[in-house]
Amino acid sequence: MQVGVTGATGHIGANMVRALLAAGHEVRAVVHRETKALDGLAVTRVEADVCEPASLEGAFQGCEVVYHLAGMIALAGVPHRQIWAVNREGVRHVCAAALAAGVRRLVHFSSCHAYDLRIFGRPIDETHPRAVGAGLGHYDRSKAAGEEAVREAIGAGLDAVIINPTAVIGPYDFRPSRIGRVFQLLARGRLPLLLDGGFDWVDVRDLVAAGMAAAEHGRCGENYLVGGHWTSVKELAALVGEVLSRSVPQRVCPYPLARLGAPFGDALAWVVRREPLFTTESIRALRGNTHFDCRKAMAELNHAPRPLRETVADIYGFFADPQGFAAGALPTMGVPG
Repeated sequence: MQVGVTGATGHIGANMVRALLAAGHEVRAVVHRETKALDGLAVTRVEADVCEPASLEGAFQGCEVVYHLAGMIALAGVPHRQIWAVNREGVRHVCAAALAAGVRRLVHFSSCHAYDLRIFGRPIDETHPRAVGAGLGHYDRSKAAGEEAVREAIGAGLDAVIINPTAVIGPYDFRPSRIGRVFQLLARGRLPLLLDGGFDWVDVRDLVAAGMAAAEHGRCGENYLVGGHWTSVKELAALVGEVLSRSVPQRVCPYPLARLGAPFGDALAWVVRREPLFTTESIRALRGNTHFDCRKAMAELNHAPRPLRETVADIYGFFADPQGFAAGALPTMGVPG
């Protein structure tokens, strides 16, 4: 089967492409900038920008399924209009292109942040209120708006399913992602303070497996929360030390102090044009409702989160040897930067 993948060079995309190839599918990888994550893979590369609908014309021709992974996380130094252009209008453009190509199904990867994490009282499930209220960040609201764009396309005849991942970690993180950088710094002992709070961490390979199951078994128009294990940042750092058999700093920066310092980090990122490790929004997220009920994905998509220790070990196995990475191999401790 021929499938299309947007965001194919990102962290989720790199894992998705490899899983699809392993399953015997032909992959059309929609790429925008760097393509390192696809080096050596037998894929058809299609240069396109989800913000430019003309560039998507014909991108999905012949594809039975399209996985829409391209998105933008809110970072200091990134104009808000760009976040909305990618996370809302980009979704609209991809849906239109999929409709025009006669795609059987589109699997849209949204985020758990499309839900209002400020509401406590019970774990978040697919019925939870969406992130549409005042006071929420641009990222959260743009992801909720992207889902509305998918629903509009469903009304026009597109068959689509929506996946809501929690915090994604795992191997094949080539760039690496911000959380990947955190793991690198932890290994080198160069992260003296940890953020207060925790999140639900899902292995990127388990997420990809759920997305592929959604292409075949998900119900049109449904959302599926795909998470893993809730763990505090301090507990995650301790697990890193256990996996690497070394001491890892575990001092926690109190939330009020982190919140006070975050705007200065955001401002510095604007000046030096460098992606910050932590942003005001990411710090705020750690204090929201980060407990998720993923029973729907478990029941309908056979989602089964692997042990967190296995994920952490494979993260360092990949960083130590990106080309020769084999899941389950014990990590050596050359962690390249």
